[in-house]
Amino acid sequence: MSYNFEAVTSPQLVDEFHELPFRIYENDSTWIPPFRFEIENIFDEEENAFFQKGECERFVVKKSGQTVGRFAVMNTPERDNVLDPVMGGIGFIEMEDDTELAQAIIDFAKDWHRQRGYNAMRGPINFGENDTYWGLLVENYDDPPVYGMLYHAPYYKTLLEQTGAEKLDDHWSYKRRFDMPVPDRMQCITNRIENKDSVEWRSIDLKNIYRDGEYIRQIYNEAWSNQEITEREGEFTELTSDTIEEMVDKLKPVIIPESVIIAFVNGEPASFIVCVPDLNEVSEETNGELRWWHYPKLFWFKRRATRLRTLVYGTRPKYRKMGLEALTFTRGIQHTREAVPSLEYLEGGWVSEKNWLMQRSLEALGCHHYKTHRTYKWEF
Repeated sequence: MSYNFEAVTSPQLVDEFHELPFRIYENDSTWIPPFRFEIENIFDEEENAFFQKGECERFVVKKSGQTVGRFAVMNTPERDNVLDPVMGGIGFIEMEDDTELAQAIIDFAKDWHRQRGYNAMRGPINFGENDTYWGLLVENYDDPPVYGMLYHAPYYKTLLEQTGAEKLDDHWSYKRRFDMPVPDRMQCITNRIENKDSVEWRSIDLKNIYRDGEYIRQIYNEAWSNQEITEREGEFTELTSDTIEEMVDKLKPVIIPESVIIAFVNGEPASFIVCVPDLNEVSEETNGELRWWHYPKLFWFKRRATRLRTLVYGTRPKYRKMGLEALTFTRGIQHTREAVPSLEYLEGGWVSEKNWLMQRSLEALGCHHYKTHRTYKWEF
């Protein structure tokens, strides 16, 4: 079978890149399109700082003039070189259920990497941080994807594994219904920590949101650069002040203040959790578009959302095992539910299968593992 690979360099091909999933998932009510502008920003050299560190190209695949597949290939040497073997990446894969097509896409991606001195690649990954648009859904095709998480039809797993893909690692998503009471043990820990004179906590202060963003940045950098998960620790990317300002600007319109909690010990920022309403609920209504006339819907939505996503969290190493995670999670859950009674459940996403400490913490809060996203590798 003959396939034509066309680099996405024109407005028409950009449209085809985005339109293909709508056709593939036409009869799958679980799929929700991500915001088109957000995906476009990933491939915009002006918007994505990773272009200063590496290279990314995207392609559509055509058969008899019709688009049947799409993907992106990428490398970021400073991140790739910490892996053994050194691995580039492939991501944003969408394709029809066709074994030959899947093999052709992987073969093309392998050749692209060989030309750049690589002998291995992994995917699906994002040309950016690994907390969004990363991994192939391999467990639970019944629940809709939340903001930043990928959904794939079940046949993708079969097709990719037939190309020689081997599991690199898994990340789990946890679910917790808001109508569940906080377990007694976690409530006791929270109360005990909260009553210590040295400990304070509060919601994010929208009037001083950039200051609080800086607190979160400091905690995050110290917390995640000291993670005890060995295999991918070297991939940690430090949050810069510019990055956190961009994140604040992006999320400020939709933040529920009660769902962003910062804890302090003796006045020092020590632990935090950031949750956001599931923006996919808006994307589902607008078919992935976000025009000016959608803005009122976006602003109103945060007080009628039904799903919440844990976006990022962390505790400074010297304050671990104090119970601060229980405090921030518990108070965040309770106060967010009071502020937004329409909320049905929380998804705590992107927990490494190796991060047993976070798994136990989430399970102690009444969360259960309900989705798995897998990153594969190909060596060649």
